[in-house]
Amino acid sequence: MTAPIPRLELLHIAKRYPNVVANEDVSLAVWPGEIHAVLGENGAGKSTLMKIIYGSVKADAGSVLLDGRAVRVANPAQARRLGIGMVFQHFSLFETLTVAENIALVLDERFDLPALSRRVGEVSRRYGLPLDPERRVRGLSVGERQRVEIVRCLLQKPKLLILDEPTSVLTPQAVVKLFETLRQLASEGVSILYISHKLHEIRELCDRATILRNGRVTGEAIPRDETAASLARMMIGRELPVCEAPVYTGERRPVLTVHGLSLEPASPFGVALDDISLAVHSGEILGIAGISGNGQAELLAALSGEVTVGRETIRLDGAPIGNLDAGERRNRGLVYVPEERLGRGAVPPLPLSHNALLTAHRQGMKHWGLVRYGLARDYAGECVSRFDVRGADATTNARALSGGNLQKFIVGREIMLKPEAMIVAQPTWGVDVGASAILRQALLDLSRTGVAVLVVSEELEELFEIADRIAVLAQGRLSKARPRAELDAERVGLAMSGLFDRPPAD
Repeated sequence: MTAPIPRLELLHIAKRYPNVVANEDVSLAVWPGEIHAVLGENGAGKSTLMKIIYGSVKADAGSVLLDGRAVRVANPAQARRLGIGMVFQHFSLFETLTVAENIALVLDERFDLPALSRRVGEVSRRYGLPLDPERRVRGLSVGERQRVEIVRCLLQKPKLLILDEPTSVLTPQAVVKLFETLRQLASEGVSILYISHKLHEIRELCDRATILRNGRVTGEAIPRDETAASLARMMIGRELPVCEAPVYTGERRPVLTVHGLSLEPASPFGVALDDISLAVHSGEILGIAGISGNGQAELLAALSGEVTVGRETIRLDGAPIGNLDAGERRNRGLVYVPEERLGRGAVPPLPLSHNALLTAHRQGMKHWGLVRYGLARDYAGECVSRFDVRGADATTNARALSGGNLQKFIVGREIMLKPEAMIVAQPTWGVDVGASAILRQALLDLSRTGVAVLVVSEELEELFEIADRIAVLAQGRLSKARPRAELDAERVGLAMSGLFDRPPAD
């Protein structure tokens, strides 16, 4: 009897960059019909390994075997011809094109658009991913856009499907549907490589897991036989910190308030805000849940001062600030951590000392028009130490840090400003479990000093862990904020789909 052959086998893969070893002697096997997780902290080498498989990066050493045959994957087009498909965390779709036209862009074969539209409809129905091939992408929800990415892969009949953080923008109900689709694909013999920081998903969905740490394979596991805590220990090599939220005993007063905010979008693909009202109190974290593309960008722009609105619409400590720009709002004690780390939260080629100056120059780092670089270096160094920014000092360039470590620096930089109110967008987006715990605890600790903290996040698990009250933003409308204890994931998930009645403001 012939021994079974792995669908994918990696043998002694290595990839080195001038200042870092991304992968070192990595070997793993994925079998036909298996859903296989790859786990690791930020910077552990997961993304590099997936890019090697998909042909986006060339390995320095090692072999890739597909169905027992050694292959050299020169580029993604060749990967697709070999039966390897990949769905990236960030979608690559053209807003003005239809679903069918977007799918046609990656097909290597000749096609007839009406026939392709029929195939899209057939495949999407077969796998429970309903799509209208004629709809333009700009009119699709984020969940529907992900279906386009998956169906685009499925039309090429992949043997191996790579999914990178596929549930980061989905409601709980959409996650259930996605898992049904993935299990159906696996039952048909498709092998799936699954990357996620959500350990409960790994335990529910995946058959096996390979753990990477510092670019090396450090273990394998059967996820359903482990706990989330034991998987986390394998990933980070230590016990996972547990977030603690002490009771706030100080005076509770509204610090950041919004009343009747309506705003037309700046772009034709934006979302109009409809009569939004909220209040964030001292000593609390108010969480705003929602699927990306439902008005989060517009709301954050209005709150941070990137877009000015009516003077009385937004107040900080009772004073109207709606007509003030971002710098003037910062002068009054409102700080903001944007979703985009590189380019908005930090300048990639500059050292951390210079990145500290971006917002902390108000801390005495300027004198008679001259920058006091020594103070900037001290500030950055203290931030690195206090917030466990690993592998860095004040002279390290921002782009040299992993996503999790850069986020710790940016959040820490703003916390050290001792604000009155803090707005944070997607605080742990793509951040590993260890760094996530540090960031969440930092926000909890800050709020318990009396600071009002507003967190906008698509991670429901995160909001249920740290938020005192939760509201939902859907289609530019905001639900009433309710205490976390009164809510559950299913109820919030329905509201994220727009199914809520909006009572009067707080």
